Amino acid sequence: MNDLVIRQATPADAEAMHALIQAHLDEGHLLPRPIDDLRGHAARFTVCEIGDRVMACGELAPLSPSVAEVRSLVVARDTRRAGLAGKVVAEIRRRAAAAGYQSLCAFTHDPRFFVRQDFSIVPHVWLPEKISTDCLACPLFRRCQQYAMLLPLDHLPRYGAADRTVAAVA
Repeated sequence: MNDLVIRQATPADAEAMHALIQAHLDEGHLLPRPIDDLRGHAARFTVCEIGDRVMACGELAPLSPSVAEVRSLVVARDTRRAGLAGKVVAEIRRRAAAAGYQSLCAFTHDPRFFVRQDFSIVPHVWLPEKISTDCLACPLFRRCQQYAMLLPLDHLPRYGAADRTVAAVA
């Protein structure tokens, strides 16, 4: 994958992003996104290209001045498990921090991927921005089967062997 490029999407990417999202809709993993919505919000998306083909995408969707959401994270079926979703989320995380957001959230049926990206499972009520923006209008409100995931962007680095200073023993 030497020809892999991670970049901000443009309106010209809307067709490819729509096709990816539509394929996942058929699998029951995502909510639908009209193509005009994708064109209008293209600058909020990060895409992963291999060659000239968009193989993954994800949106940095603002919920408030301090909270943004990873939304419509999709990887093409033939490149799943190649690390593309992690690369897209890393770029979304970088863009969110650069834009001054204090935290990044995601809602998912399977939290394992986001846990590997350092997100934590939290109660939905910890994200009132999401509830007021999207959840109140959802027919599954109060019966949601998705996990709320949260990543503080101003958190301290993880502790570990690489973080320790070792004193020389004389």
